[in-house]
Amino acid sequence: MEEQKLQHLFGIHPVMEAVKAGKKFDKVLLKQGMEGPLYRELTALLARNSIPVQYVPVERLNRIVKGAHQGVVAYISCIDYVPYETLIDTSLATSEAPVIVILDGVSDVRNLGAIARTLECAGGSGIIVPAKGGAALNAEAIKASAGALMRLSVAKVPNLRLAAYYLKQSGFRLISLTEKADRLIYDADMTGPCAFVMGSEGKGISQSMLELSDDKVSIPMSGSISSLNVSVATSVVLYEAVRQRMK
Repeated sequence: MEEQKLQHLFGIHPVMEAVKAGKKFDKVLLKQGMEGPLYRELTALLARNSIPVQYVPVERLNRIVKGAHQGVVAYISCIDYVPYETLIDTSLATSEAPVIVILDGVSDVRNLGAIARTLECAGGSGIIVPAKGGAALNAEAIKASAGALMRLSVAKVPNLRLAAYYLKQSGFRLISLTEKADRLIYDADMTGPCAFVMGSEGKGISQSMLELSDDKVSIPMSGSISSLNVSVATSVVLYEAVRQRMK
C-alpha cells in the first residue's frame, strides 16, 4: 500500500502532541464509530488545525500498524506547507509577473508531481491545493516531480475560493483551462501575474471556481480524443505563458 511508504504516528496522545508541536500532517485516519471525551478532544484539535480526516474500518488500521493504535493513525506530511497569503505575497515580491497553479481536485499523485516539475521548469512560484479531495503530497509525488515539490511553495487551503479571492485582490488574473471554453489559450493575456486553475481528471474544474475566473480558455484539439491528460495540459498552458513573456 502507498500509505505504508509514509512516515506515520499512531495513538491518540502521540498524535495530539504532534499537532500541538506544529507538525504538518497529510491526513489522519480514525476508526469508524469511536466515542469518548478524549476522542472528541482529538477531533476538535484536528478541525482547528484544518487537518484532513478520514473515517475507516478498524481492519484498515490493523493492516498499517501492528500494535495498539487506539483507532488513530496519522501521516506526517513530506511537504512544509505555507499559508496561501504568504505564497502569493512572496511571489509578487520576487517577480513582476509570477505564475501560480491551482489544482481543483487533481487526485493522481503522478499528475501532481508532473505538474510541479513543469511549473518549476517554467519559473513558476507555487501550487495551491485543497485540504480535502486532492492528491496526497507524499514521497511518490515528490519523486514524480523530480524534487520540484521541495523547491516550490505549496499552500493547502480548506476552500479554494478563499485563495482565489486573495489572488484576484492581489492583482492576479485567474485563468481556468477547460475544454468547454470558446477562447483558446493564445487569446488570453498571460503576460502579467497569472494563476492557472486546473481541474480534476474526471470532473474538471468546479463551477464555483469557473465563476470566479477572469478568463476561461481551451487548448485546440484536432484528434478524435477530446482532451489531454491534466499534467500535459498544464505543460501546454504554462509554456504558452512563457512564450508570451519572451516576446
